Amino acid sequence: MELLFLGTSAGVPTRTRNMTSILLNLQQPTLSASWLFDCGEGTQHQLLKTSYHPGKLDKIFITHLHGDHLFGLPGLLCSRSMQGNPQPLTIYGPKGVREFVEVALRLSGSWTDYPLTIKEISAGEVFRDQHHIVTAWPLNHPVECYGYRIEEQDKPGALNAAALAAAGVPAGPLYQKLKQGLTVELDDGRTLNGSDYLAAATPGKKLAIFGDTAPCPAALELARGVDVMVHETTLEHAMAEKANSRGHSSTVQTAELAKQAGVGRLIVTHVSSRYDEAGCAQLLEECRRHFAATELAADFATIAV
Repeated sequence: MELLFLGTSAGVPTRTRNMTSILLNLQQPTLSASWLFDCGEGTQHQLLKTSYHPGKLDKIFITHLHGDHLFGLPGLLCSRSMQGNPQPLTIYGPKGVREFVEVALRLSGSWTDYPLTIKEISAGEVFRDQHHIVTAWPLNHPVECYGYRIEEQDKPGALNAAALAAAGVPAGPLYQKLKQGLTVELDDGRTLNGSDYLAAATPGKKLAIFGDTAPCPAALELARGVDVMVHETTLEHAMAEKANSRGHSSTVQTAELAKQAGVGRLIVTHVSSRYDEAGCAQLLEECRRHFAATELAADFATIAV
């Protein structure tokens, strides 16, 4: 999987940082779709500066209904329709996201020419298919807010073709069934269990994308053991009390969470507009003192999971 940050600012845009939005490229051989997490104002403009097309969006996950995470959604939906893309799109988000979208489209005389599904979520599993599982975790913010944990399904181990050849099994359709772990019967009457000829499964990647939050118990379980954790770092640690009072986290609080959860890498984003380039460097340094494997996201930064 691969993350593309389309916006990394908190509250209001700056000259170098747009409002919050993250594109997840699943990079599955059989999938050409991508997912969007939050859709702050100007997200469709940011997409125009990349190689990604709104028509390829398959799902949009909204963490909460504050404007800096949501105000780009009506424009993106309408532009996607005007481009003539017929592919369906599903929006996931807290209660109220359906009303927001439907009222915005109705009052503006707009519509979508593609199937649009809106699913209002609660804590727990919100999506599952043969490739991925997505669960939502409630966070600590003034409005209903979630973080999303995205887990790839484990990949089956490689088939031991050499062992099969040694057992006198000719290459062909049977290999596909054995690759699926099925039991097959050979022409000579022998039966083979595919699991006996498979290497250990490869664990899927795990990713946690947080909405806005002050420290809370659910955060640890949301992030536990993920390869990459994306978390807000709105303010420096000296302003932790102010950050927490508004449902946000400081640098040190975010880094300590990453350490406790045993994550592989921490990507911090959602930076207050008060910080210039030097201020952002200070935020990153504060995080790294407590969790060395920290990176500060910038607009259009690409992060491999």
